[in-house]
Amino acid sequence: MIIGSHVGFGKTQLLGSVQEALSYGANTFMFYTGAPQNTLRKDIDEELTKKAQELMKENNVDIKNVICHAPYIINLANNLDSSKWDFSINFLKEELNRCAKLGISYMVLHPGSAVSLPKDIAIKNIIDALNIILKTPSSCKILLETMAGKGSELGVNLEELKTIIDNVHYDIGVCLDTCHLNDSGIDLNKFDEYLECFDQMIGLDKINCIHINDSKNPIASHKDRHENIGYGTIGFSTLLKIIYHEKLKDVPKILETPYVGQNMMDKERIYPPYKFEITMIKNQQFDEKLIENINNYYK
Repeated sequence: MIIGSHVGFGKTQLLGSVQEALSYGANTFMFYTGAPQNTLRKDIDEELTKKAQELMKENNVDIKNVICHAPYIINLANNLDSSKWDFSINFLKEELNRCAKLGISYMVLHPGSAVSLPKDIAIKNIIDALNIILKTPSSCKILLETMAGKGSELGVNLEELKTIIDNVHYDIGVCLDTCHLNDSGIDLNKFDEYLECFDQMIGLDKINCIHINDSKNPIASHKDRHENIGYGTIGFSTLLKIIYHEKLKDVPKILETPYVGQNMMDKERIYPPYKFEITMIKNQQFDEKLIENINNYYK
């Protein structure tokens, strides 16, 4: 099983990301190359990258399974302000270049939000932008994330994803997100049916990453609020079947579940759940005291 979580990318860059992932018992991970909400970026440190790659080899972490996530501020769907659309295109190009320097093969991208545009026009904007971006060859493959349908998000159903993939002239893939699928209206208790539809419309070979998250919301709520594994409306057993699905065994699974703490506003007293959630998943046994155990461990 290839499983990990979101990790930081701070002063020690990729090296710190690897160290954090290993502390959780992970054999893969996902990171942003800087804050997802802004454009502040430090130059990639080649020496830190080399040390990170060596540490991955020592611990049997295949760098081909490591995922980068594009920043949220990129929106390829809306071009009403051409300068902002051009910025999104150029910034995503730079992020791909940074991934190439790090040796990362996959970047997850939110397809974008239409805002005030009709959906068909917004989807065409995404297609046009990706064709512009990928005209310059990159060693990092873009994966369109399945979205919950909050606001005017695109990439909410297979039809939208298929339209984009079919009309982009270059190889792109998909990142499934279990919370987003649930919130978009997919019954994950019938996951095999969804996979069959996916295979017929797009092809299972296009699934290159899965975000494993429970959901705070009922199905088709279109809200996108992640919950800790087994503590949401999807449930532990349903998520476990997806994680261990034979057809997806070689696909990296990434946890993006919430930090745990008594007061979520106190940033110094909330803790990552990933070490415990990964253990729970590996043991295939739900831990009813997960939240309590996390709090006790980090205190």
